[in-house]
Amino acid sequence: MLTDADQAFADALALRGVTVKPAAPNYLEEPRDVYHGRPGFVALPSDTDQVSEVVKACAAAGVGIQPYGGGTGLVGGQVSSEGPVPLIVSLERMNRVRAIYPEEDTIVLDAGVTVSEAQAAAEAAGRLFPVSYGSQDSARIGGGLAVNSGGLNVLRYGMVRDVCLGIEAVLPDGSILNGLKRLRKDNTGYDLRHLLIGSEGTLGIITGAAMRLFPRPAQIATAFLVVRDPGAAIALLTLFRQRAGEAVSAFELISRTNFDMMAETHPEARQPFETFPEWAILTELGTGPGADPEEMMTALFEDAFEAGLVSDGAVAQSGQQRADFWHFRETIPEANRRIGAIASHDISLPLSELAGFIAEAPEAIAAIAPGRIACFGHLGDGNLHYNLFPQRGDTRDAYMARSHDVSDLVHEMVVARGGSFSAEHGVGRKKVGELQRWGDPAKLAAMRAIKTALDPKGIMNPGAVLPLL
Repeated sequence: MLTDADQAFADALALRGVTVKPAAPNYLEEPRDVYHGRPGFVALPSDTDQVSEVVKACAAAGVGIQPYGGGTGLVGGQVSSEGPVPLIVSLERMNRVRAIYPEEDTIVLDAGVTVSEAQAAAEAAGRLFPVSYGSQDSARIGGGLAVNSGGLNVLRYGMVRDVCLGIEAVLPDGSILNGLKRLRKDNTGYDLRHLLIGSEGTLGIITGAAMRLFPRPAQIATAFLVVRDPGAAIALLTLFRQRAGEAVSAFELISRTNFDMMAETHPEARQPFETFPEWAILTELGTGPGADPEEMMTALFEDAFEAGLVSDGAVAQSGQQRADFWHFRETIPEANRRIGAIASHDISLPLSELAGFIAEAPEAIAAIAPGRIACFGHLGDGNLHYNLFPQRGDTRDAYMARSHDVSDLVHEMVVARGGSFSAEHGVGRKKVGELQRWGDPAKLAAMRAIKTALDPKGIMNPGAVLPLL
């Protein structure tokens, strides 16, 4: 219920030239339908100066700010369900490609540009913007930087943090950090860029970014390969890296349950295999002129077959088949959502610990809640999406009381092996308790001190990452 005070505050922002309107339902929802916002107002600034005006007004009035990117986050960082109703600040109108410098391999963007729009701008200039994930048509650059997103190409190009050269942001007092330098080397004190990247809107609002571009691979080869087990998949990754080096741009692990779920929920999708394998790898090689990645892929397959690592495979024979392979992989999260997970996990492990975890976890989980486990993810960087689903014929309701216990067990096993309970989706509101439980005490104290120093009024995304005081 909007109050007279809410309306008066919105009217005051409008007088500063900022578009303000009641928040539509899409601003109050998130993909997993776990967190729900309360009706309030959304501010839609058109440039960085307007973002500054919004933050100054909120700081003066003590109004919380809920930054909103593309709404694709999976840990509730974009939806506030506790405390006073915040002002939602969406940068969707800030969607300009400010400049592109092909000779520098650099692009400068508003934070509201979507990932797919950045890819298209780079392609038009003959370059590659390497950030890529399933939600890229909706996900925005600012939101991706705020959570330090990963995606499909981390193995070759790194996390979004590694692709970012400079940041423009509005800090909690409304001041503008003008950090859009296009430099690879700039050792001039504290690197506030890396402080803001991954802070999930709790230290400021990212309004622009200078990002790295790369040469486009002249040729690409993509293959689905059947592997014996995750241990064989890791040995295969080692073989690929030894033989192909930086040409390996993706290496995705997919378990049998995901093939089953795709058949259940997306029967129209082209399956890469007639008989579903227990474990498969989707991998891609990208090379420059003069190298033939298909020959390289074929030679690697033959060597892996001889070594007993691979038992079957399919190399894409056309651009359409390559697109079908990737469409299949990128649709797996949607298939998981349609089935409905009891407990979902975005985890990372050292590669040497990954196969052991996958072998050990099912039996431990079954002691709490027997079900179907769907494991898929970016094997090359140790990131797994490890999700538990009801047995066929069962409903989620019968399991939900044990969901928290399952997640506690999975995270405990991951941390014991030197891993992380949050690999690429961030902490948001969903994992605040896990961070307090598993986080290093010195790190947590430093984080709280930084938050207090930069945001003494606690207005920036209150309740995300760190608990409300």
